[in-house]
Amino acid sequence: TGFDSDNSSGDFSEANHKAAEMLDLDPHQSTRTGKHNGDTDIQENGIKRHRTSLPAPMFSRSDFSVWSILKKCIGLELSKITMPIVFNEPLSFLQRITEYMEHIYLINKACSQADPLERMQAVAAFAVSAVASQWERTGKPFNPLLGETYELTREDLGFRFISEQVSHHPPISAFYSEGLNKDFVFHGSIYPKLKFWGKSIEAEPRGTITLELLKHNEAYTWTNPTCCVHNVIIGKLWLEQYGTVEIVNHSTGDKCVLNFKPCGLFGKELHKVEGYIQDKNKKKLCVIYGKWTECLWCTDPTTYEAYKKNEKRGGEQKKPKQSEDVIKSENDEADDMPEVQDTVQFIPGSKLLWRINCRPPNSSQMYNFTSFAVSLNELEKGMEAILAPTDCRLRPDIRNMEDGNMDLASKEKERLEEKQRAARKERAKDEVEWHTRWFHQGTNPYTGTPDWLYSGGYFDRNFSDCPDIY
Repeated sequence: TGFDSDNSSGDFSEANHKAAEMLDLDPHQSTRTGKHNGDTDIQENGIKRHRTSLPAPMFSRSDFSVWSILKKCIGLELSKITMPIVFNEPLSFLQRITEYMEHIYLINKACSQADPLERMQAVAAFAVSAVASQWERTGKPFNPLLGETYELTREDLGFRFISEQVSHHPPISAFYSEGLNKDFVFHGSIYPKLKFWGKSIEAEPRGTITLELLKHNEAYTWTNPTCCVHNVIIGKLWLEQYGTVEIVNHSTGDKCVLNFKPCGLFGKELHKVEGYIQDKNKKKLCVIYGKWTECLWCTDPTTYEAYKKNEKRGGEQKKPKQSEDVIKSENDEADDMPEVQDTVQFIPGSKLLWRINCRPPNSSQMYNFTSFAVSLNELEKGMEAILAPTDCRLRPDIRNMEDGNMDLASKEKERLEEKQRAARKERAKDEVEWHTRWFHQGTNPYTGTPDWLYSGGYFDRNFSDCPDIY
């Protein structure tokens, strides 16, 4: 289905128009004129408008204590801990993974570049943008049920996406996306290992991410940084990403090393990303810097080193402008997060690689969703006949939470979890193994590590043998 991105750079407007002119893949997708399924507005360019808000505002968490649940879980793996629905956001983790595609224009940009260095710059920006939507997203996505799926076709952005929960213990989500004009393939599997450390919850996203640029016969692989949510006991929740991300071009030998810096004692490094791109001979080709919550720049190593030396000598630097997007503490007494006043310090001569999209004005009342995220669980008339019966949009607990029916959502969540446990016991009793539908275990062709690979066939829409999980 179509979507108008709120990215204002204009870098991919031509690609959007080309994608919008492609043939419809499914009968439920937008038409050139009139209404979509009888009640959805169609813009002049033929692309359907998606919803801009959720059916009900976010439920207040102020009367609930995470500590009452987590105090017995210090140091334990949290995937087996049942959390009250009030700490969730109305999206499945499979839908959260789909948010990687919000900045797909960066993949399109990489595909269009003739210079391998510029392709790596665009891929690095895409890898950083993939975690940007998590900024201030302190709600927990729903754990996918075994066999749960999610699909998204976006003609205006030029891609289609399918994911499946392929394992429950440990929880593993596999995904596959491809360009509608056959220019790229993006796939991977994620095993988010969660741990509680007293004041914080840490999520280590194990699993390999692979991007293939088919025109250039190139493949890039990387893993995401570690995500940590702070102040889970008292104070305002806040989130940081930290760790080293290495992006490898398996065709040229080029490598991009990105360091997502931890906050530090006084918060000077909060949200900062610094790194470099090197060739196969380990020669630094460019330096990358910025914040994953704001923007990413690149410059040549000589300029960067000269700037840093001048900065250490106390040279006069322009102070960065204040921004409404700067993270601030709303309550210094209750919030342990350092107050950060600075945005990215611009180095003269740098090139902008990526800038975060503006969020909807009512985002704080919608779990801090981006415009892209708001549209992910939209269920239009006629879609139920098209979607797989395992699609996230059909989950009654997520649907009821989105509609503001918290009590019913909680009951449905318990029912679905109990149904999943009963099915697992029944399989164990009959000694029947679970078989995934759309993905299979294999080996990543570029890293040689275990991976989940797309088996194909989903968009043929033969869903007769899908499991009954709802």
